[in-house]
Amino acid sequence: MSAAHCEALVRAADKDRFLAALFARAEHRPALYALYAFNVEIARVRELVREPLAGEIRLQWWRDALEGEGRGDVGAHPVAAALFAAIAHYRLPVAALEALIEARRFDLRDEPMATLAELESYAENASSKLIALAGRILASDTDIVALAHHAGLAYAFTGLLNALPLHAARSQLYLPMELLQRHGARREDVVERRATAQLRATLADLRREARVHLSAARPWMASAPSAVIPALLPLAPVGLILACMERPDYDPFSPVKLPQWRRQWLIWRAARRPMRMFI
Repeated sequence: MSAAHCEALVRAADKDRFLAALFARAEHRPALYALYAFNVEIARVRELVREPLAGEIRLQWWRDALEGEGRGDVGAHPVAAALFAAIAHYRLPVAALEALIEARRFDLRDEPMATLAELESYAENASSKLIALAGRILASDTDIVALAHHAGLAYAFTGLLNALPLHAARSQLYLPMELLQRHGARREDVVERRATAQLRATLADLRREARVHLSAARPWMASAPSAVIPALLPLAPVGLILACMERPDYDPFSPVKLPQWRRQWLIWRAARRPMRMFI
């Protein structure tokens, strides 16, 4: 029942990862869905609470559960039960799962991201480690840390750029103040949804960073075993989304929305020709 719950949750809340998991061997899918369902649970905390403290309590519940200090029958939670089974079977490092939780604490605050290095650390913990964990499920004897690092940063940067309208409505700022100041942009430009030349230059800078990591992942993918490909497939739409953002008429406060059939086709194509993800 826990496995079915996780699969349904991922299918509803994270369609790209749901589809990507279908390209994995059947015996690995329940663990992938458990991992991705856990990610859904912690990534959506901001949307479910009104106050940061309530969000902190939810995240701490997961941390306590991972450390074996959870209160009550933690195993009665279907996602927790499935995740614990995956941890035990695949020997998933709890520290990496805890890093995912710690990254999501930033989501609860409205403080701006200070530097590019700080954003990279956030993306590493929230995105790269998720890919690495999925890779461990798919091929436990393979180290894809470097591949996951670059792929995760490209994925996270692109996702954050595309979520700019949502974050602006919440007065959240994932764009590093360092980059804004470099180009003479202001936080108010984001909050008040003003697509100034300075803000556009900042966004272009971050898109270039995403492209750098996308390219850097390519040689690592060339030497990776085919078994880990499903862990990378959610990256398939990234190149096209970045291309849409690079058009002259792009409105940064109107997210790029690819039709579902297009996303599915990109994932299917990437499963057949993985190197196309990194162009």
